Amino acid sequence: MNGKVILVGAGPGDKGLLTLRGAEVLQNAEVVVYDRLVGADVLAMIPDDAERIDVGKQSNRHPVPQERINEILVEKAREGKQVVRLKGGDCYLFGRGGEEVEELVTAGVPFEVVPGVTSAMSAPAYAGIPVTHRDFCSSVHIVTAHAKRGGELHIDFESLLKTGGTLVFLMGVSALGFVMNGLLAAGAPPDLPAAVVENGTRYNQRRLVATVGTLERKTEEMGLQSPAIILVGKVCTLADTLDWFSKLPLHGKHVVVTRPRERAGTLADRLRALGAGVTEYPCIETVETPEAPLPDDLRAYHWVVLTSPAGVPAMRHALEAHGTDLRALYGCRFACIGQGTAKALAEYGIRADYVPEHFDAKHLAQGLCDIVHADERVLILRAAQGTPELTEILTAGGVAYDEAAVYETRYRSAQSDALTAHIAAGTVDFVTFTSASTVHAFVQSAPHAAVNTFRAVCIGDATAAAAKTYGMNIITAKNATIDDMIACILEGS
Repeated sequence: MNGKVILVGAGPGDKGLLTLRGAEVLQNAEVVVYDRLVGADVLAMIPDDAERIDVGKQSNRHPVPQERINEILVEKAREGKQVVRLKGGDCYLFGRGGEEVEELVTAGVPFEVVPGVTSAMSAPAYAGIPVTHRDFCSSVHIVTAHAKRGGELHIDFESLLKTGGTLVFLMGVSALGFVMNGLLAAGAPPDLPAAVVENGTRYNQRRLVATVGTLERKTEEMGLQSPAIILVGKVCTLADTLDWFSKLPLHGKHVVVTRPRERAGTLADRLRALGAGVTEYPCIETVETPEAPLPDDLRAYHWVVLTSPAGVPAMRHALEAHGTDLRALYGCRFACIGQGTAKALAEYGIRADYVPEHFDAKHLAQGLCDIVHADERVLILRAAQGTPELTEILTAGGVAYDEAAVYETRYRSAQSDALTAHIAAGTVDFVTFTSASTVHAFVQSAPHAAVNTFRAVCIGDATAAAAKTYGMNIITAKNATIDDMIACILEGS
């Protein structure tokens, strides 16, 4: 029985420009066939259990010929799989999507097409260039500046100039001289404004505004390369005035986020909103402990201590496995290590009774020693690998407690080749660590990375101590919060 192939335009690279429909089908994909220009943030959304097939094509180098790509789509669909064909930009705009769909039609394979945001519109917008403007032009014309393999490039420059509209040339950096000389030969004034936008919408986007007569030379001097688009028209003069993207405080900065995948979003998305390029590299994962060994008599406890947001749902599930629910802790007071944990607890309708001023195990334990009465008993629900500092301080303070491991932290076998290469090239500015375990897991998964080439942003002293053992350049947040970690990055940029 046939599966289905869904062509998805992945947009120009920024994860935020992937359509809602595109994200939906990607999350349900069993096979993903993707191109070189699909952004790393979008690739990170592919389900872990989906088969990934890289058919990335570069200029004049096609490791997987188009004919073979067509065959792969048909083969995987005939295996009964839900196949997503991820294409940079829009599927049908110079992306050979039509050819792939024709093959699917011939093979009788069901398909769907999800349009994407094209770089022809988005890259200029991120560069401060509106492709139309009432004071300058009322039309825009999108042209490919990339000839079919083995063929010659034919562009009717004279007709394009007669339109008076903005001209957008895609895939044209290697043919920049041909395009500019063709425009000049067709009668374009040498001082007609023109621009090149490299890596449009991405954190490392660069923009050059010049003229038709000078653009080729200045592009070479600046070293601009593919992927890039070329724009010609008076709207290019608005770039400095309407620029907003390059003014974001973290524009040009590359940050690696090592939090577990289910927890990475808050930090990663906020960094992206500030202009940073973010690589989500979840080094650890939290796995709830099946049938966690909770004490039989939960009524014996007066306090419940939670040391991470992951412990909150793990507590609930442990209680369910124990044959009960949150009502078994009726009358208990709750202590949380930080505001993140307290917020997770509040989602269950329970307000934290105690959160230390400094969000770490040391201050949590010291605070409990001050407020837990001599006749009260504490139940600690945390990871199997919890720091001994918490229980050592409670023991020294005479606090009676029991603990149960309701989840465990595991190192993930992440793919590190690409990240190691970025680090070696010096293109990683910051790596964020929210626990000592993320530090150890990062080093284990990327053993050949030069860990002194970036700034290690640590959420607290215990995390910083772990990073120090590997010789990392450390910045420690003043308080153990995501807000303070972001402040560290802003201050260090």
